[in-house]
Amino acid sequence: MEIDINLSQFHDIFFEESFEGIEVMESELLALSPGTTDKEIINTIFRAAHSIKGSAGTFGFSEISDFTHKIETVLDNMRNDELEITQQLISVLLSAVDALNNILISGKEGKPHDPTLVENVSTQLEEISSNTTTELTSREAVTAHRHKQTEDTDDNPEQRWRIGFFPHEKLFYTGNDPLRLIRELQTLGEFAIKAELDNVPEFDDLDVHNCYLGWRIQIQGQITREQIEEVFAWVEGDCRLEIRKEMERRSTKDRRNEPDHPGRRKNDAEHRSIRVSTDKIDHLLNLVGELVITQSILNRACSDQDIESSEKLLDCLEQLERNTRDLQEQTMSIRMLPVDNVFQRIPRIVHDLSIAQGKQVSLEFSGEATELDKTVLEKIGDPLVHLVRNALDHGIETPVTRASKGKPEQGMIKINASHEGGYVVLRISDDGSGINPDKLLATAIEKNLVAESEELSEMQKQNLIFLPGLSTAAEVSDISGRGVGMDVVKRNISDLGGTVDIWSEQGVGSTFTIRLPLTLAILDGQIVRVGNQIFIIPLHSIRETVMFNDKETNTVAAKAELYKYRDEYIPVTRLHELFNIEPETGNDHPGLLVVFDIGDKHVGILVDDVIGQQQIVIKSLENNYKSVPGLAGATVLGDGSVALILDVLSLTCQSANLLNTG
Repeated sequence: MEIDINLSQFHDIFFEESFEGIEVMESELLALSPGTTDKEIINTIFRAAHSIKGSAGTFGFSEISDFTHKIETVLDNMRNDELEITQQLISVLLSAVDALNNILISGKEGKPHDPTLVENVSTQLEEISSNTTTELTSREAVTAHRHKQTEDTDDNPEQRWRIGFFPHEKLFYTGNDPLRLIRELQTLGEFAIKAELDNVPEFDDLDVHNCYLGWRIQIQGQITREQIEEVFAWVEGDCRLEIRKEMERRSTKDRRNEPDHPGRRKNDAEHRSIRVSTDKIDHLLNLVGELVITQSILNRACSDQDIESSEKLLDCLEQLERNTRDLQEQTMSIRMLPVDNVFQRIPRIVHDLSIAQGKQVSLEFSGEATELDKTVLEKIGDPLVHLVRNALDHGIETPVTRASKGKPEQGMIKINASHEGGYVVLRISDDGSGINPDKLLATAIEKNLVAESEELSEMQKQNLIFLPGLSTAAEVSDISGRGVGMDVVKRNISDLGGTVDIWSEQGVGSTFTIRLPLTLAILDGQIVRVGNQIFIIPLHSIRETVMFNDKETNTVAAKAELYKYRDEYIPVTRLHELFNIEPETGNDHPGLLVVFDIGDKHVGILVDDVIGQQQIVIKSLENNYKSVPGLAGATVLGDGSVALILDVLSLTCQSANLLNTG
């Protein structure tokens, strides 16, 4: 029986892991500084490149393998102290990473890549390699390097290792080649090998697609266990591996059926993972959402039938509710990713732009572990990049200008992520020149975006920066100045149910604050009534609900209504006026004020009644109907009716802005 092994089924995994290697290479290169002696950074970059090269060779991507080999050669010269680490060398390697990423993207999409970019970088890499100071042959260079390590390193003496490598029969079906791994191992030191033939069957039972051989290997040199395990990392789960140091007790590691080791069980659990398509997770989340709706309907049906006397049935319903909530929380946690996934794009942008503009910029992150829904995370990347580019282009001054103002020559950009009141808040700050509100107003009037007679507060002037087509850049550049960017930032964030606010002071700097919902799928909701209409308010955004008293209200500039809430006045939005609904509020029905936290401010929404709480599944209005301002979506209630979900941020944003200007 003949079986064809289709390696294309493993290509997605190869590309995914290669892109992870690209991220490692780029981040470590950005951490590399001219004249550094930190070999661990170079070794980390080298290992990432080496893994990409080996995997590309296995799956037949020869162009990727050949190009990565050129990068690897330069990195090897660097770690052998045969190349001086300069800013120019780092820039060339970053360009090489970009070219490699371009080849990978093209290979994944089955499209041709840009040959000019690859050829230019290849030429630079080859020139660097040919200009190294050493003229040793390859074997002499390895020997010299080993001698140097022996002289310089006392804590890493030569070791002799004995390795047992026993692939599982179906190894070839994963696209792996044992001989490639053995050749890789051979480069580490003095090498001897013997094949194990015990598992080879009789000729009639032989299947050429199976792997029956095993190998016992002896290797000696300045080699660590981690280096050996790294060689076999690609076959994890598909072999039995024995690694023991000479005079060390035998240690056997079966990478598919490992025995329990209590001392390292926690660490193993932290690193075990599987790759799952996001489509499968989205489908699972939709099913969980339908389960939540069904569970709510079942609770309502049992309540309407007045069957509270059945204690067993009630217990079952409570258990179902607990299990449904646990399932929902676990499913949602799968979609939650740290915002560090977005932050990883920023250092390269700051590095390249600061060099291009002759500026000195320090980048500082905090709150990188803050988690956000994957869908939101994917869409916030571009707005964040826009804000950082604008901060560097418009905000941060040149070293000479900063020195003349008494500032440090090196500017600072800070990016912070945190959870506040059920939202994820991103703050992008810089200590640059700030925003000139009068200049923004003059430009807006010139472009007929604002009437010349209109009077605006300082905050309203600053918010003009979000108008389409408005730019105060003196010159049009590749970075900014075409009036495109900030309006896109605001629109993209609004589409996610979030808001963006600005604070700026001339000569001091600017801060952009983005507030985003934690998730776009399932949340706990407060059911409220206005007239004969039912609405849902996200529970996590509610501070408290109080009785409304008309005598405690004041009107500002005939536009905003303020209510005396404890020791402060807060803006109020009357929901019945907003949606043109006949209310029940009056002397007999005073109504309720639902108070929300918006940053460090409070706002209120007036409703007729609060009915209860329910876990709700958000259904998109835009996908099923059209986008409606003030509404975040819709949901199905326990009685089967549809209720609209309020977008609290957009409803209260105008009132909050009026409060800030007051």
